[in-house]
Amino acid sequence: MAEISQRDGTWAFDGATVRITPGLHRSVPLFRQTYGEITVPLEAVSGVVFEPERKRGRLRLRLREGCDPLLQATGGRLPDAADPYRLAVQIDRSGVAEYVAEEIRRALLLEQVPQEPAKAYLLPGPPVPVSVRSSDGTVSFDGTQVRIDWSDTSDRVKRATGPRIIAVGDLVQVEWLPNSGYEDGFMRFVTHEAALSKLPPEKDPYALDLWGSTRRDLLTALVATAVTARLPHPSTRAAAFADRSRLGSATAPPSDHHDVLLRRLRELGELHRDGVLTDEEFALTKAAVLRRF
Repeated sequence: MAEISQRDGTWAFDGATVRITPGLHRSVPLFRQTYGEITVPLEAVSGVVFEPERKRGRLRLRLREGCDPLLQATGGRLPDAADPYRLAVQIDRSGVAEYVAEEIRRALLLEQVPQEPAKAYLLPGPPVPVSVRSSDGTVSFDGTQVRIDWSDTSDRVKRATGPRIIAVGDLVQVEWLPNSGYEDGFMRFVTHEAALSKLPPEKDPYALDLWGSTRRDLLTALVATAVTARLPHPSTRAAAFADRSRLGSATAPPSDHHDVLLRRLRELGELHRDGVLTDEEFALTKAAVLRRF
């Protein structure tokens, strides 16, 4: 057993798995504490490095592409401090960190772990049900459907549509961008029907606009990851796209696009007639929909 314990957390390697446990110190980001312990199978690891610095160092675990729904959902956009695959190491523990890294590297060589992208998720993601309250509303996921309940500060277009319920089977993917504190973020649930008609996050009833507490809004990545883990693996989607390309139908038929466009415009027209959208809001939103098509 190779193990290192720091204020940031603990890494323990038993030859088959790397168990990553977040620290309990108040300096550890809320996201990491909430995500909890992660058990990484050796077959999901592509490499590990220890990066020494002047006052402290950092252990970094690299995972194979496509093996982790967390990395797939966040796309490398998690802040460094919230990344569970990084461990801050005090300089006097550098020797232990190097030893842990060397043990993992040796096991990778002995087991001849492949380096190519994984064709299935090797980590499960967070358990469900999971629910997070963000600046734009509360988003919940029970394993089969997503529910969004808007907050009092949400755009009135969203509040007028009521709670949004989306079945997993209707989803294509989840798009996630964190709130940086300087620029707003968002989490958008892309459905088969609305894939081509994205509105600005603040007006899109399929998206949460993340503009409040960076610390709290970062927790929406929990939901994004849990949903992503239950969608078809990216390699499956890529294969299906390639098959459609060979058949000459890589895009949906124009008639399908036309039906979706008419449906979206009809919904906007109803909101405008009911007084939910002002003339200016209706014109801007309509223009955004038409641009997407």
